[in-house]
Amino acid sequence: MDKIFMNKMEFYGYHGAFAEENKLGQRFYVDVELEADLSKAAASDDLAESVDYAEVYETVKSVVEGPPFNLVEAIVQAVLNKIFQAFSIVERATVKVIKPDPPIPGHYDSVAVEMTRERG
Repeated sequence: MDKIFMNKMEFYGYHGAFAEENKLGQRFYVDVELEADLSKAAASDDLAESVDYAEVYETVKSVVEGPPFNLVEAIVQAVLNKIFQAFSIVERATVKVIKPDPPIPGHYDSVAVEMTRERG
């Protein structure tokens, strides 16, 4: 299976289990790996036979900058659901959502959740 990667897309959302996170918001980074048969696109050089990266970005943005979730896990699943709804060519997808500077005492980098799902 062929793959398309989109890495470190940056968004601002209001997700988290704490009221402050829902009020103040924060940055989120998203990595997406899409698996599809890209042979027709490669042969035809036609975007209609592939996945439009701008549309993927807007799809992810609609979730991450949309209504709040308590858990990063729920954000990831919602992104996966939207990807499969929007792009029929995608057979398998991996989505990783990175939450930098989580409100965890003594924790200074990030937390992340990654899930892989297949069209089913």
